[in-house]
Amino acid sequence: MTTPSALERPDGVPFVRKLGARLVLLPAVALSFLPPRRVRDVLNLVRRGAAPATAAQARNARDAMCAVSLCCAGPRGCLPRSLGAALLCRLGGSWPTWCTGVRVVPPFTAHAWIEADGRPIDEGVPDDYFTRLMAVTPVSRSAR
Repeated sequence: MTTPSALERPDGVPFVRKLGARLVLLPAVALSFLPPRRVRDVLNLVRRGAAPATAAQARNARDAMCAVSLCCAGPRGCLPRSLGAALLCRLGGSWPTWCTGVRVVPPFTAHAWIEADGRPIDEGVPDDYFTRLMAVTPVSRSAR
């Protein structure tokens, strides 16, 4: 999976947020080796009881993952970056929409990202640049 370009590693991420990012980095990398169905099953379990993440919460989590890991900050780190950001949001009691999909325009490339308020977080491309193939959305409070 790839992204058009991972930007620079973010500065100014608080120590506590970096510590949380380091905590979820290993589980995120481990999850990235599982088949897609298993990843979805694990994330469906983990998201339970979480409120929908705001764009700021999702952005902070994504920035923290990029700050602590060169792999996550790199152009091919979208899967562990998105998984880690989702898990980091969950540590704070929220859940973004975790997505995997493909680019709309050729050439074909797969990508994983997180969304909040229906928009991709810090992907640097238009909102319709990727087509979702799988998504793990927050559970609405009324659906329980």
